[in-house]
Amino acid sequence: MASGDLTQNDTSVAPQQQGSLPLGTVVTSSGRISAALFPGDGFGTPPFTRDELIALDDALSQASEVAHVRFSVYIGDLGADAVAGAREILAQAPEPAHAALIAVSPNAHDVAVVSGSDVAGRVNDRVAELGVSAALSAFKQNQLIDGLISALRVMATAVDRP
Repeated sequence: MASGDLTQNDTSVAPQQQGSLPLGTVVTSSGRISAALFPGDGFGTPPFTRDELIALDDALSQASEVAHVRFSVYIGDLGADAVAGAREILAQAPEPAHAALIAVSPNAHDVAVVSGSDVAGRVNDRVAELGVSAALSAFKQNQLIDGLISALRVMATAVDRP
């Protein structure tokens, strides 16, 4: 999931739902809802800089293209069971069977990597461990985005090709 994007289970959006989207918002071909801002408008108080979000978006695109897996990132509360929470979030992604999710719960200090059924053999425990290991040093320095980018690069390289 790219920065600022919301996902939905079904890539076909009902016409009445498309009409109810705010001005400057579209449903992309992948099913993501992408929104633009008017010049001078801001997100309020975003936790990440514009450059960090662009770098994360680029890393997501590159990793997905290299590995032929739809990578997504989630930052937020995962609940008491981080893996179960990550699986619930992955289920909401476009094409969850072909996706892998790196989910981080900063307050709980949890990181979970889950993958869809069609890529589970390729994005396996070994790949997840490599990704988390690559992210940990940046996470320890409170560099969340840098850690996620490192994890994406390592995982994309480590995934077996189809």
